[in-house]
Amino acid sequence: MIGMVSLRRARDRWPALVRRRIPPWWRRSDVTVRDLPLGLLLLAVSFLPDAHGTEVGGLPDRPLDALALLLIALQSLPLAVRRRWPAVCLALVSAGFAVDQLRGYHSFAGTALPIALLSVGAHLERRRRTAALVFSAAYVPVAVAFARLDPGEPPSELVTFYLAMVLAWGLGAWLRSTRVADAEHRLRIAEDTRNAERTRIARELHDVVTHHVTAMVVQAEAARYLTASPDRLDQSLTAVTDTGRRAIADLRHLLDLLNPDHGTGHGTDRGTGEATEPRTPSGGRLLTLVEQTRLAGQPVEFTEEGTPAEPTGSAELVAYRVVQEALTNALKYAHGSRTSVRVRHAEREITVEVGTDGSGSGAGSPGGSGRGLAGLRERVDLLGGDFSAGPRTGGGFAVRARIPAGSPS
Repeated sequence: MIGMVSLRRARDRWPALVRRRIPPWWRRSDVTVRDLPLGLLLLAVSFLPDAHGTEVGGLPDRPLDALALLLIALQSLPLAVRRRWPAVCLALVSAGFAVDQLRGYHSFAGTALPIALLSVGAHLERRRRTAALVFSAAYVPVAVAFARLDPGEPPSELVTFYLAMVLAWGLGAWLRSTRVADAEHRLRIAEDTRNAERTRIARELHDVVTHHVTAMVVQAEAARYLTASPDRLDQSLTAVTDTGRRAIADLRHLLDLLNPDHGTGHGTDRGTGEATEPRTPSGGRLLTLVEQTRLAGQPVEFTEEGTPAEPTGSAELVAYRVVQEALTNALKYAHGSRTSVRVRHAEREITVEVGTDGSGSGAGSPGGSGRGLAGLRERVDLLGGDFSAGPRTGGGFAVRARIPAGSPS
């Protein structure tokens, strides 16, 4: 079993090793240039004294002459276009092979015929069935000519030779189907990767935009009733401004994920020169998030126990998103109701519980999509944790999550 696994790994690595050893200029060359050496090799080997070629029928061998040289070239050199124009290659090689065999030269260049057939099966894109029928029909008069020149030759040999050529064609067709299936598989993987990335980005946008905009709307609505109290009005408008700045910073971080060249300030705001917040939220940002929610008029009790594990991987970010989405729902659906946030850091997990005395559900939402909670469930499930969201027994709504820490996913 170990030997089979090692053999499979070596087979998977072989194409990459071969590509590394091939010079880049050769890989960039035209396919005709890359196929030409094969034709030149057959041409050279055909003139070696001990080179024996294919023999169809029982015709006696004939010494090479000027016509034989032309036929050898006609069979060998068209292999240069076996991938660019496979049908043309097969037509030229087949004609040269037929005359070569009928004249009794039996040159080594006849090896080009199965190569041309394999190439047609592997690389011909259009009218494949027509090409197969034309080749089969052309073989009939050649077989009749062999039967007349050598009546003693059994017809079974001609049939066997035809079946061997069909096998070469079929092998090429199998290679083509394998190549097409592999290309489709790679296309599906690329499409799935793009869809997963789009989903992740949409989830990030939902988390960032929904929370900050909800807080800004609530704060702006409250500011409308504070015109008689300038100090409180100034405090409310400052909160709106701070929330907008945080939204811009989070969106800039998200754009950094989409475009590596975006935001080359290396941790500073290019407009103000001030340091921006880290991309991965830390425990301190949880308190900032709670304070932001309090400024929006939501009474929040925050409790954090334990010390974050090192490394936490994606767990800390997921815990931040759970608290963020739960507080956003509390603002939208239970504004003004008492809300509690409890975060506990253990050695291998982070436990988050956010509860509100209001309904906290999307039932009263004028347009809630439920995408936020569904996205949180996907995040937590991806790390192998547990997530639940629903009404509490004594009333209100609770969001709970157990997030394994230390996973770099």
